[in-house]
Amino acid sequence: MADRRLQVFHTVARLLSFTKAAETLHMTQPAVTFQVRQLEEYFNTRLFDRTHNRISLTEAGSRVFEYADRIFDLYADMENSVREMTGEIRGALTIGASTTIAEYMLPALLGDFGTRYPEVTIHLRVSNSDGIVSMVENNTIDLGVVEAPVGNKNLVVEVCRLDHLVAIVPPSHDLAERESLHIDELLEYPFICREEGSGTREVINEYLSQHCKSTLNISMELGSPEAVKGAVEAGMGVSVVSRATVQKELKLDTLRAINLTPTLERPFSFVHQKQKFRLRAMEELLDFARDYCEDHAEEAL
Repeated sequence: MADRRLQVFHTVARLLSFTKAAETLHMTQPAVTFQVRQLEEYFNTRLFDRTHNRISLTEAGSRVFEYADRIFDLYADMENSVREMTGEIRGALTIGASTTIAEYMLPALLGDFGTRYPEVTIHLRVSNSDGIVSMVENNTIDLGVVEAPVGNKNLVVEVCRLDHLVAIVPPSHDLAERESLHIDELLEYPFICREEGSGTREVINEYLSQHCKSTLNISMELGSPEAVKGAVEAGMGVSVVSRATVQKELKLDTLRAINLTPTLERPFSFVHQKQKFRLRAMEELLDFARDYCEDHAEEAL
């Protein structure tokens, strides 16, 4: 509803990047630049200083940004108030999720949410946990769901559920018949792990620092749970993954899962900005996700 030029300007000012603003708004960069120039012509002053491929707000730009923040807060408050009166839930939300969560948790959750609220459009962006937290910090997504601790104390972090991690080996492996083992025993073999920045990698590193005397012998670093599972199935090493990611392989007996002692668990958490006003659709999604996590807490995830 707000002036499109002001929406585009506000996004550029928040991200301090025309390129990132274009990605966030699903526009081309020339279109973003055009909208900002239109607003600058309207005020007859520059709103950004552009030097060496970097931009910063001018004094006038900072003033416009302050007012734009207040305007969009009022719009959100107005929309929430009217939606609450009418009971209508609609709008568009952008959710970011780390790879494991996007592949194994969110499809069912978002499918059920879409059935209940067909007028809400949800866009999903997938990255590792560090990337998702960065998107939340930059306001490029409305809600993140991550699999590692979040260090930014200015963000709201709410644990959804605990995820159980296990060692995985191929059926022909020396350890395949074990029900449990200590991490030191696993690390006698070549280890296949996720890339730096992955929530799984971060949680495993923290676990190793607390419970392991051995040195991690990394044979491969891979960018997805599917790639890690494939490498282990091929006999290229062992790994530690979420039990939720190997349900199909366990049924087909292409992998064996072994519990670690001590138990390795991590939180799956919602993370979002501390906005005073949020779209009603965002509130409904959070409430729905909380209930979903509680209802499915006993499942293998």
